[in-house]
Amino acid sequence: MQAIKETQFNFPGQTGFYKGKVRDVYYFGDRMAMVATDRISAFDVVLPKGIPDKGRILNQIAAINLTATKDIVPNWVEATPDPNVTIGFKCEPIAVEMVVRGYLAGHAWREYRAGKRAVCGVPLPDGLRENDPLPSPIITPTTKAKVGHDEDISKEDILKHGIVSAADYQVLEDYTLKLYKRGNELAAKRGLILVDTKYEFGKHNGTIYLIDEVHTPDSSRYFYKEGYEDRQLKGEAQKQLSKEFVRQWLIENGFQGKEGQQVPEMTDAIVKSISERYQELYRQMTGESLAPVNYADIAERIKRSIVNSIN
Repeated sequence: MQAIKETQFNFPGQTGFYKGKVRDVYYFGDRMAMVATDRISAFDVVLPKGIPDKGRILNQIAAINLTATKDIVPNWVEATPDPNVTIGFKCEPIAVEMVVRGYLAGHAWREYRAGKRAVCGVPLPDGLRENDPLPSPIITPTTKAKVGHDEDISKEDILKHGIVSAADYQVLEDYTLKLYKRGNELAAKRGLILVDTKYEFGKHNGTIYLIDEVHTPDSSRYFYKEGYEDRQLKGEAQKQLSKEFVRQWLIENGFQGKEGQQVPEMTDAIVKSISERYQELYRQMTGESLAPVNYADIAERIKRSIVNSIN
């Protein structure tokens, strides 16, 4: 198996190119073609090896969930002509990621364990354990950094510094909570719990749109619903499908994206195990096994799908 680390196309009529952490984006005026590569990032650092099949898994799950939520909020997508490609219109990104949490896990748990009883200005009660449900879902925004780490920020600071207007932020909050509710309803049908997730928004002709991916294992954390309560009662780790296991592997090997730290060696066994976890989530969320692809002509296939969609 191979991984798509990057694409280097040059299309007629192309007006720009942007290489993100895990996506290559080709611009054609106010339209864009987003290629989901197999690059993987953690702690805002792109890891040295790609993960076979990761890009098409995320792109296909995102397409399913964008379609399933467009009655709540309009999104940027026009078409998904290839498992690795999404075509849509360009939005001006809003410089805040709307992170929503229904359970005390991941970053929020690490902050709570360190003694903090508020995340992004949102108070948390005493006595919670890792992976406990919160009294109600909370929004813990982060700044959207172009380079380096995203940073926690409170609603009050967002408004104080004029990052988002009060009227727009109210819309973002409303969309975020409704999307999270829908995400959990969809997850429950597949035997999963949507623990936490993040949404990105942008503006196009003055309207707020949902952009980027939605409810994928890169942007979300899922627990298996079956056995959740029993594991909590016993104080056992939850069985989960998300990128958290990658973060945990990095933490255990002395890496959290801090200056001077080195990414541990990504052995073939590690790469294979990560790929298998992504395939597992695809099966769980879609009820289907991932179809095999011919990697020999994958670059040409991706290029052809963009040319046919843009012209």
